[in-house]
Amino acid sequence: MSKSLTPRVAVNVLLVLLLALVPVYAALTGSTFAMTLFARIMIMALAALSLNLIMGYGGMVSFGHAAYLGIGGYAVGILAKEGITSGLVQWPAAIAASALYALVVGALSLRTRGVYFIMITLAFAQMIYYVAIGLDRYGGDDGLTIYRNSQFGGLIDIGNKTVFYYLCFALLMAGIYAVWRIVNSRFGLVIQGARSNERRMRAIGFPTFRYKLACFVIAGAMCGLAGALLANHTDYISPAMMSWTRSGDLIVMAVLGGTRAPFGSLIGAMTFLLLEDVLARATDYPNLIIGPLLLIVAIYVNGGIDGLLGGARRG
Repeated sequence: MSKSLTPRVAVNVLLVLLLALVPVYAALTGSTFAMTLFARIMIMALAALSLNLIMGYGGMVSFGHAAYLGIGGYAVGILAKEGITSGLVQWPAAIAASALYALVVGALSLRTRGVYFIMITLAFAQMIYYVAIGLDRYGGDDGLTIYRNSQFGGLIDIGNKTVFYYLCFALLMAGIYAVWRIVNSRFGLVIQGARSNERRMRAIGFPTFRYKLACFVIAGAMCGLAGALLANHTDYISPAMMSWTRSGDLIVMAVLGGTRAPFGSLIGAMTFLLLEDVLARATDYPNLIIGPLLLIVAIYVNGGIDGLLGGARRG
C-alpha cells in the first residue's frame, strides 16, 4: 500500500463518499430515515469538532460545551417565535451569541487549569441551562416547537430534506477544513505549544491567554452554528440541548473518534450515534453495552479509532 493511501486516509475517503451518497440511497429506497439520522450525525460531528479544537489541540477540557449548542438553537427558536424567520438574521445571531458567551466563559475559566477549568465551564453551562428552564415565554422546561424553518430569501430551501442534508454536509466539510487550516497555522502551533508547555511559550514571548481565548471563542461560534442546524433539523429546542449529559456525549464522540485528528469527531459521532441507535432497537439498556466498549477504547487505544487506524495502540 502506498504511503498516501493509508488505512486512515482510506476510511476518511469512504466516510465522505458514504455521507455524499446517503440521499441517493434514500431516493432509491423511498425511506428518509437514513437521511434524517445521518444529518443528525453530521450536526453532532460539527459540534464535537468544535470541542476537539480546544480539547484535543489546546488541552482545554470543557465540560460545558453543549451550552453553545443550546444557545445557537435558542437564538433560532426565539427569533422564530418573535416572527423573525430569516436565516440571514437567525444564523449570524446564533453564531454571535455563542461566540459572545464563549468570550465571557473563556475570559474567566482560562485563568485556571485542570479540574478547576472543567468545573468552571460546567458551572457556566448549568447556569445557562437553568436560565433556559426559566424562559416561560419560550416553553421553559417543556421546550419550544419551531413551526417554520429558517428562510434564506429563495436562495436555499432548507425545508427540503435533501437540500438541508447537503447543507449540513457542506458545513461539516468546511468545518473540518477550517480546523485543519487553523491547527497547521502559526496560531494553531501556538495553541498546541501552550498545551504542551504554556510557561515556556510565554517565556519566548507568546501571549498564550489571548491565543487560547481566541481559540475558545472560535470553538463556541462553530458549536453555535451546529445549534442553529440542530434547531432546524428537529424543529424543536429545549434546555436538554445544553445539559451536562449532552456535553458528556460530545466529549465521548471526540475521544472515541480521536483527538488531534480532523476527521476524528466525524468518526466518533458516527460510531457513537449509530451504535446507540442499533442498541436502542435491540435492548432496553443500551448504555450497559456502550459504556464498557468506550472504556475498552479509552484504555487500550491511544488516539481513539483514528489512532487505531494509524497503528497507535497502548500495550
